[in-house]
Amino acid sequence: MGERARAPRERTRRVFVGDVPLGGGAPVSVQSMTTTPTADPAATLAEIEGLAAEGCEIVRLAIPDAGSLAGFHTCCAASPLPVVADIHFDHRLAVEACRLGASALRVNPGNIGDFSKVDAVIDAAGEAGIPIRIGVNAGSLAREVAERSDLSHPRKLVESAVSFVEHFAARGFDDVVVSAKTHSAMETVEVNRLLSAKLPEVPLHLGVTEAGGLTQATVKNSVALGILLAEGIGDTIRVSITAPPADEVAVAWQILAATGVRRRGPEIVSCPTCARCSIDLMALEAEVAERMREVSEPICVAVMGCEVNGPGEARAADIGIAGGHGSCLLFAGGEIIATVAQDEAVDVLMAEIERRFG
Repeated sequence: MGERARAPRERTRRVFVGDVPLGGGAPVSVQSMTTTPTADPAATLAEIEGLAAEGCEIVRLAIPDAGSLAGFHTCCAASPLPVVADIHFDHRLAVEACRLGASALRVNPGNIGDFSKVDAVIDAAGEAGIPIRIGVNAGSLAREVAERSDLSHPRKLVESAVSFVEHFAARGFDDVVVSAKTHSAMETVEVNRLLSAKLPEVPLHLGVTEAGGLTQATVKNSVALGILLAEGIGDTIRVSITAPPADEVAVAWQILAATGVRRRGPEIVSCPTCARCSIDLMALEAEVAERMREVSEPICVAVMGCEVNGPGEARAADIGIAGGHGSCLLFAGGEIIATVAQDEAVDVLMAEIERRFG
């Protein structure tokens, strides 16, 4: 038999954001962005600590003005996560962020200004030894591409990204990651498929931008990122949601787990309930989910509403409970271990998880 074909993410060049590797087959990393003013380092660091606890691996901080630089410097020095400086419009802020401890820059060359300013940013990042994420969206297309009527919007994003990468390479700077973002899930798929083909050596940052609130953004990102990750495309992800950043991280990990790319912590399998269900399954699942937040093992836990969806249908789960008529069955690997009172079921389940998995 021939050698296994390498996935696109295994063929990309490896770069480092702090100590987190991107590309070259490294684990797909999870990113998010703070919502607190960067000028308030105490609040921002508290938010970063919370994101780290949720499994965030890279954090991005906006630097909207010079007044935010001191706070950014403080955050870089104290953050448990590598800090990416998010810069738009003013190249001088990017140059200064390199000096103040940024682990990487995010810039959209299309809104930084003329290439002399972009070049100053490239030079500063090179001197600091940090990578640059080249961002492209509808508002930051390359000037020579933006007005072309022969290109669709996805093609404009791709051609802009390619032109920027080529410019950086011409200056001897290859330590780049590329993101090309749109609010459309299927355009996101199209754009990143094209980028992976045109720039096979460049790590890709995936995400659907301006995706909306929790439900809509979860669906859009799950569709777009799920397709791409399953095709082996993408080296790091940020799930953009109009919600607390911790929700972004939680959804990101769920997408990685569902696509089989990476798992952090347990998976809960639960049925949707029906007329057979004689217990408050939604409350039971919520209680199990909350208590499972303390479990780090990547185990599969079933919370089922009746004997139909119980030990048999959930046989693949490592362990689980199935309720009905005042009692619950505790089972593992499809085999019943015990019958317990409904009000004791979660405690018994958690004790058995601790006994079996530590």
